[in-house]
Amino acid sequence: MLRLCTTRYALRTTAHTRIKLIGTFSTSAIRSSANRAVVFAEKGNPAEVLRVKSYDPIPPPPPDCVNVRFRLSPINPSDINVVQGVYPASPMQMQLSGEDVFVGGNEGLAEVVEVGGDVQGLRKGDWVVSGKAQTGTWSSLRALRAEDLIKLPAGQLSEVNAATITAIGQVNPATAYNMLHDFVQLQEGDWVLQNGANSAVGQAVIQIAARRGIKTINFVRNRPDIDHLISQLTQLGATHVFTYDALADKSLAKHVKQWTAERPIRLMLNCVSGPDTTAMTRLLGDDAHLVSYGAMSKKPLSLPTSLFIFKNLCTQGFWQSRWYKQHSRQEREELMQTLADLKLKEPEHEVLDLSGEPSDEAATQKLREVLTRMEQGFSKKVLLRLG
Repeated sequence: MLRLCTTRYALRTTAHTRIKLIGTFSTSAIRSSANRAVVFAEKGNPAEVLRVKSYDPIPPPPPDCVNVRFRLSPINPSDINVVQGVYPASPMQMQLSGEDVFVGGNEGLAEVVEVGGDVQGLRKGDWVVSGKAQTGTWSSLRALRAEDLIKLPAGQLSEVNAATITAIGQVNPATAYNMLHDFVQLQEGDWVLQNGANSAVGQAVIQIAARRGIKTINFVRNRPDIDHLISQLTQLGATHVFTYDALADKSLAKHVKQWTAERPIRLMLNCVSGPDTTAMTRLLGDDAHLVSYGAMSKKPLSLPTSLFIFKNLCTQGFWQSRWYKQHSRQEREELMQTLADLKLKEPEHEVLDLSGEPSDEAATQKLREVLTRMEQGFSKKVLLRLG
């Protein structure tokens, strides 16, 4: 279990009964709508196992911790995979109102509301993100260790950009930035090939690349509003946008070869895998790097041996959590400043506000309706607001 700020003590109620508190959540039977969390007791279909649960106010933070209120917390594909039990990460487990539950959420924007006595460098009102994976960000009020938090540049980010800038999850600008810089020394005029181009990472790749004069060939799933999506990605800076259906057209490879004749494609970013991704690799030039950071199709990535022998293809994986483990807090904060300076456009999103729902049951129903819609695909990024 992840190490977090934990306290064990007892409060005396007016009836002189003892109430045991474990972690940052009270086990009191008295429920308050002021604080809520999205939890699950067992892994499975998110639209069936996730529910909203209220909890009481939390105590002042221990000396090395701060109390934070999460303002917005994304629901990312990787979060869904954790709930389903198909992602190699363990969700945060806590005792809430006498029940052992998992608290969902891997990233989000939090505001410091109270500071422990020994904490340096943080104060009330600071915006922060977590430097630890799986800290249960689908909650309203939490106590977290100060050393695990990364302070965001003051006044430089919108609430939405701050909520999606964190470098923990798969779908965020930090992942895009690092993949564009860590594998191939790209120069102005070079090309990048990617799938899942309408994801938050994909949109960030397009914007960061365009600002460096790097061209992008982008693939997305077909949909009823495909013309609108193509227009949207083009406005962000995409050079070309295609649906995966275009891969069946042999003329596409000829066009790409003409466009990239002087600068063959040396970097491909993959978050989908499956047969379409295999077909995309024939567009790559020699000595290219195929970097995988997701597998949203839930299908394996199969590559012909000829790509390795005759084109010297190099395949690698990227996981932002590993990047965090290998870099200092100062390096993380420098990355956040770099991303803030880029002033990227907010991803298309909707805010799912559950803070005003009259009951946990009503909040759960609203949550599950959105999760069901997300499962059907083509939804905007969903940002949770719980309190």
